[in-house]
Amino acid sequence: MRRVAVTGIGVVAPGGPSREEFWQRIVDGKPAIRRISAFEPSGYRSQIAAEIDFDPARYGLTPRETRRMDRFVQFAVACADEALADSGIEPADRDRVGVSLGSAVGATITLEDEYVVASDHGRDWVVDHRHAMPFLYQALVPSSAAAELSVRYGARGPAAVVSTGCTSGIDALGHALQLIQDGEADVMIAGAADAPISPITVACFDAIRATTPSNDDPEQASRPFDNDRRGFVLGEGAAVLVLEELEHARARGADIYCEVSGYAARANGFHMTGLRPDGFELGVAIADALDQATLNPDDIGYISAHGSGTKQNDRHETAAYKRALGDAARDVPISSIKSVVGHSLGAIGSIEMAACALVIDRGVIPPTANLHTPDPECDLDYTPLVAREARVDHVLSAGSGFGGFQSALVFSRAGAS
Repeated sequence: MRRVAVTGIGVVAPGGPSREEFWQRIVDGKPAIRRISAFEPSGYRSQIAAEIDFDPARYGLTPRETRRMDRFVQFAVACADEALADSGIEPADRDRVGVSLGSAVGATITLEDEYVVASDHGRDWVVDHRHAMPFLYQALVPSSAAAELSVRYGARGPAAVVSTGCTSGIDALGHALQLIQDGEADVMIAGAADAPISPITVACFDAIRATTPSNDDPEQASRPFDNDRRGFVLGEGAAVLVLEELEHARARGADIYCEVSGYAARANGFHMTGLRPDGFELGVAIADALDQATLNPDDIGYISAHGSGTKQNDRHETAAYKRALGDAARDVPISSIKSVVGHSLGAIGSIEMAACALVIDRGVIPPTANLHTPDPECDLDYTPLVAREARVDHVLSAGSGFGGFQSALVFSRAGAS
């Protein structure tokens, strides 16, 4: 089996539009959540979000590129540039370099904005295409994000967009892992991006009452595993990791953050937005990922939780850890960085995996912010409020997505597995 290393990391996240700013923000446990500024949110049930103050020019994007690319693609490009620079890689054989990008909602902002223009704010049932932007087709197809990255870096290997709801970021990394393991590529530019903070997205989550109505105190509103939580906080962002066949990385003297040691995914076949309370399918995915990594439950030194801040998810996830890890579940520190950066839908899985790689590299476990009164049914060590120093050799990240998607990914210190 070909082994796979992480050699570069790029992050654009709320409160931290670079890898280092993001890391400091989550370690400090300081939420980057505020009243929505992207549009006027009055009249919506949930009026807050974790937004990014993103200037495309800071990342070298030209006005033409900014016009052509939806915001989520701009995020992906910014992250990929940072990750590749961090990796220091200059691939000699571009046919062996691929792209695997996750996204839950793609170019939502552009599609909604252009519909408003072409329909004259919904007045015309038959829209006038003459008023639409010339790049509207690129906004329609999420695959344009992978195409943009492939063209930008001359990557001629496999390229795909993975869209499995809120597990898209984990699953895109898992897809990249498997392509390298199977010998289809030596290097994968892998991650996820989403920019969903738009009226239609906010309305969708309002309709199912999934997002928090706690608008008066935005910084305290994202409360995973807390008894006073009222729903998740919408976010945006991206993370891209450079995954590289281990010997390929060693041959060029690359600095290695960690290895990708196990990945598994399941569907619950149960309900579009509901979860079985016993956490069975997520538990199975976790157990499978550990088996692939040849690890025992007590080998895991940290779990990056999905931790969305809904009662249904937090309790389901707690049950899954107990099912998969047994008694070891009570000894491992767990935290949710969604308490700081919100829930960026498909992007968050890759953002959380970037955090996991940095936990191994830097020996610090970020806290769960706003966890003051734990839910009695979420009785594991969810690392409240304050970061901890600890050497961690193996980390697990778990994710759940609407539609019944359940995924788990394991990172290990190079040489530790």
